[in-house]
Amino acid sequence: MYCKNENFVLLLQHERKRGPTGSLLYCKNNTTASENKQIMIQQNTVRQIVNDYLTNTKYILIDLRISPQNEIYVEIDSYEGVDVDFCAELSNHIQSQLNRDIEDYELEVGSVSLTAPFKTKMQYEKNLGHEVEVLTCEGKKLKGMLVEVNDNNFKVDVEEMVRVEGKKRRQKQINTLTFLYSEVKHTTYLLKF
Repeated sequence: MYCKNENFVLLLQHERKRGPTGSLLYCKNNTTASENKQIMIQQNTVRQIVNDYLTNTKYILIDLRISPQNEIYVEIDSYEGVDVDFCAELSNHIQSQLNRDIEDYELEVGSVSLTAPFKTKMQYEKNLGHEVEVLTCEGKKLKGMLVEVNDNNFKVDVEEMVRVEGKKRRQKQINTLTFLYSEVKHTTYLLKF
């Protein structure tokens, strides 16, 4: 694997019989490994650039990831969805703030996937009244209607089949379940066709 920066090349060396031997750092232009660490784009720098640009807009930053190869992924969202032209504007702004002569990077700006797990309270609020799937920390999957969102928890109306006295067949019953955000592995929009 090679890094794209001109100042250094990171080569992962593998031997078939002995397994991985570790990574070797080849430096050019009289730079040291400690100087090379500064060349990696810092997540806080990009986060600040994005948040400054999003101030006074309807958009919020949902996720920001930077790979070791300086591949930057920016996901934004709003209550009304995301405009492709705005993504292009944000991408251009980020590029204008980063120096390609110092750091080589790939940049991808877009909206959150429709079926991606919710990461912010705004995403829960945006999906009020929609079908969602909740995966609890215990591994239980529940499907239902997202009916309420608070600072600490959210509520989902779950349809369950229960036995009712005097009836031979199970009857549908809607139970409202409350979940703390910390009690769930993830919540996703339930896409139906």
